[in-house]
Amino acid sequence: MAEMKSTTTDHAFPRNYSNEFLILDKGHGVYLYDVRGKRYLDFGSGIAVNALGYGNKKIADIAHRQMLKLIHVSNLFTTEPALDFASKLVDGERFSAVHFGNSGSEANESALKYAKLYSLRTKGENSFKVLSFSGAFHGRTMGALSSTHNKKYKEPFGPMIPGTEIIEFNNEEQLKETLNESFAAVIVEVVQGEGGLFTMTPKFTKTLRELCDKYKVLIIADEVQTGLGRTGDLYASDGINLKADIITLSKPIAGGLPLSATLIPGFVNDKIEVGEHGTTFGGGPVTTAIASYIWDTVSDQKFLDEVKSKSSYLTGKLEVLQDEYSFIKEIRGKGLLLGLEILEDDHVDVLKIIGLAREKGLLLLKTGVNVLRMAPPLIISEEEIDEGIEILQKVLQEL
Repeated sequence: MAEMKSTTTDHAFPRNYSNEFLILDKGHGVYLYDVRGKRYLDFGSGIAVNALGYGNKKIADIAHRQMLKLIHVSNLFTTEPALDFASKLVDGERFSAVHFGNSGSEANESALKYAKLYSLRTKGENSFKVLSFSGAFHGRTMGALSSTHNKKYKEPFGPMIPGTEIIEFNNEEQLKETLNESFAAVIVEVVQGEGGLFTMTPKFTKTLRELCDKYKVLIIADEVQTGLGRTGDLYASDGINLKADIITLSKPIAGGLPLSATLIPGFVNDKIEVGEHGTTFGGGPVTTAIASYIWDTVSDQKFLDEVKSKSSYLTGKLEVLQDEYSFIKEIRGKGLLLGLEILEDDHVDVLKIIGLAREKGLLLLKTGVNVLRMAPPLIISEEEIDEGIEILQKVLQEL
């Protein structure tokens, strides 16, 4: 019998994915194991999805019990888990309704559609434009893609949705010159998950909120990667006092199963008519049952305070590395969504660091052009952070 390999190039996936895949078998806590049993400390969380780590028996038990009762009912009906979770997300004051979907792209598509409906019915048919920013990544469906900055993702699929404009992130003067009543919405990430972990400045945040109030433009906070505790706040946009009108959530919301949520205020919900938007799978009983447990866990203030404490601890470790290695230019991000900007040359580049780290049992991510991204499960301990930094240190020494 041929020896089992931990990676494969023999697969039936399309060419838009990597040619080679690491074949993972199981996980526990913050560790993953490949099919040969090699252990990896996960500093990626399935791209910021697995906030509570792997092998969580409570999540498995919730899913098992619900799947024995009902798995799917469509949006023609509802279930107790969906009603229960929805009631936790809305308060009747700031947000009065939640649209469930399946992915971050869908959440953002929903937000854009709701914003356009609201603008049409309050300002008229000439107020339909959407503003986004350099470095933004909002998804790969056409509306979300139109508001995404990276041309590599967009050019093969043009033309994009009309009325979408992109200006420089954190540039107040450009914002003042561009934004007016012709816009329905501004969609923005507080920390740019795929764009290099740049963070909104307080001054830009204040100006954005003031201008949107002036022109009656809705702010959509794309919290697909930053929401539900990743930055140490329940919502990253609240942490900087953005006061977003619509918030989109997905990645960690259902413990690794596909679910998204678009939170909308009453004044938007009042303008929506039956049949104008929908979904078949969004808000199913299994995903929402799990999501209630995730929500109860990560929304607890003690849990959020622990994320902030771990962030400070990890940041301190990264600062030591920055002092030691001249090719580490900057530490970026917030909470447990942090990155190192690497000055790349013939000997040092981000992908090489990621490859060597994987060989030594540490999984890392890339963001932007040259930023090493770290988004470990939020349950990670200081001892496990030490272990990850020790592996990274060995890699950097080799370089």
